[in-house]
Amino acid sequence: MTASAFDHPYLSGLLGDAEISALFSADADIRAMLSFEAALAQAQADHGVVSKEAAVRITEACGTFQPDVLALRHAVATDGVVIPELVRQLRKAISGEAAEKIHFGATSQDVLDTSLMLRLKAACAILSDRLSQLLCSFDGLGHDWGKSQLIGHTRMQAAIPITVADRIAAWSSPLADYGDRLQKTSFPVQFGGAAGTLDKLGDKASAVRATLAETLGLSDRPQWQSQRAIIGDLAHLLSLISGSLGKFGQDIALLAQSGTEITLSGGGGSSAMPHKQNPVNAETLVSLARFNAVQLSGIHQSMVHEQERSGAAWTLEWMILPQMVIACGASTRLASTLAGKIKRLGTASA
Repeated sequence: MTASAFDHPYLSGLLGDAEISALFSADADIRAMLSFEAALAQAQADHGVVSKEAAVRITEACGTFQPDVLALRHAVATDGVVIPELVRQLRKAISGEAAEKIHFGATSQDVLDTSLMLRLKAACAILSDRLSQLLCSFDGLGHDWGKSQLIGHTRMQAAIPITVADRIAAWSSPLADYGDRLQKTSFPVQFGGAAGTLDKLGDKASAVRATLAETLGLSDRPQWQSQRAIIGDLAHLLSLISGSLGKFGQDIALLAQSGTEITLSGGGGSSAMPHKQNPVNAETLVSLARFNAVQLSGIHQSMVHEQERSGAAWTLEWMILPQMVIACGASTRLASTLAGKIKRLGTASA
């Protein structure tokens, strides 16, 4: 049992997104953190900070290492972060001189934030692809029903006749922009050391960071551990996507209210009224849009990092951001499903 609807044993059937959720699993996080440690050793070897032999040993160990997750859990209760215990276990597994070179010059936030960027990059690629597929679905609906009539409504009141193409344009017009913004989003490496100054690397700091970023497929930028606009901007975009898809869901739910202008297949059943076909996907899109709109304010709260690092603000970000990404993923998944269930739109050719 879980308190989160996104990975609940049965609520996740509606609200979950297995593909996106997998990126926020403990296993995915650990693999990404180990990728950071291996890439850091390689970058430091390239610039003479550690030996090539040490980097090879660290890389090999990170590729096969399986941590004691229960020990990680117990350590987080004390340390507040997983990295001290993970590094301790890694050093024990590596042994020898190379063990002392792993994690050199880095701090916990470097590992955790870089892991997050690696996984967010993958998630945003999935979201962008889904938005493209949804746009194709809308194009198909426009081809089939675009010339049919709908009654336009303003302020919930019947206004004038419009075409289905007019309504589809309102649904689709933001999505191409969102997809483009996802593709252009920069996912930077985090590497600043204890207080963001990379003090242990001296004049090699910038070069090591650049090589580290290149190795991981991330962008290079100065450490951003206490400036979280990167997270705030992405959360804003996630809320915009789910909000626009919520508008699509709301319109479909209203069309389904009378049923004269739309035919949907596969609606949800009722335990009391077997004749009903409830527009479940449409309703859920509205809920997800409102959920992300609420969470966005929490992300803005988490941007207030005091001095060089905040444990409180950082922890709040962990609590909110994964759910926003999964909610946005569920929105794209359900919107595509809903678009595929539309068998008729409009009443007659205009």
